[in-house]
Amino acid sequence: MSPNDLQSSISNTELKVRNATFVWGARTYIMGILNVTPDSFSGDGLLGQNDAIAAALTQARQMLDEGVDILDLGGESTRPGSDPVSVEEEMGRVLPILHELRALTDTPISIDTSKARVAEAALHAGADLINDVWGLRLDPDLAGVVADANAPLILLHNRLTPKAASIDAAMGGHYVGVEYEDMLEDIKRELGISLDLAHEAGISNSNIILDPGIGFGKTVSQNLELLNRLDEVKALGYPLLLGTSRKSFIGYTMDLPPEQRAEGTAATTVIGILRGADIIRVHDVLINARVARMADAIVRARGD
Repeated sequence: MSPNDLQSSISNTELKVRNATFVWGARTYIMGILNVTPDSFSGDGLLGQNDAIAAALTQARQMLDEGVDILDLGGESTRPGSDPVSVEEEMGRVLPILHELRALTDTPISIDTSKARVAEAALHAGADLINDVWGLRLDPDLAGVVADANAPLILLHNRLTPKAASIDAAMGGHYVGVEYEDMLEDIKRELGISLDLAHEAGISNSNIILDPGIGFGKTVSQNLELLNRLDEVKALGYPLLLGTSRKSFIGYTMDLPPEQRAEGTAATTVIGILRGADIIRVHDVLINARVARMADAIVRARGD
């Protein structure tokens, strides 16, 4: 089944965000990652640098020059073994940079948070989307905040459990012993719970994007299988975001540290597009934007 065939199941074929219109199925969109943390698994955390705001703006400008479609700004690490941060600390990391980014560009900005208060403050400060790695299951107030703002929302499947995480200093954290009765069916069912929470709060289908949660509570082999069967999640009928960039399943597959996973990430981008991904979330914008452009030309060719 081609991406064009998969796209026919989406009832809302486009999403307007600020001055951008995302036409699902027309091409693959690129989301660039801005980690305002000291402990990102990929080594790109901006905190700890002499001037985190200046560093974030430099990185954002580069991504904009390289063709990014969405900037995703996050102030709390989701790597295995990371410590949670308070609402106040997360807002202190994110909001000053958000203000500067909003003055810099009209490109849509997503905030990677699971906290209602952070999301509300960010949306008031000019953010456009909320990217919730807990799929509305961590903070019961988040769904209402998103609904009140009529903001697009990314719902991610997540089975993060610290006891199942194994940490390797060179390769990063990964998950072992994560059990599913039927992985794809379990993922779809659990995403359905997140969808129910969104609908109960009044969030419309047209504002929902799904993320299968590669790297979030899946083993290396489970991540590989999920990527290869991404079209089964796409069949739920929503636009799909894929976030594989530099993740440990690539590192363990290729025996490479995070800074050497660009080619592995690019391979997942191609497979993701082939299986129906609409948005690719990456650290390295240029290579993945080019890969996506070529992959789109192949998989969306009609032979005219």
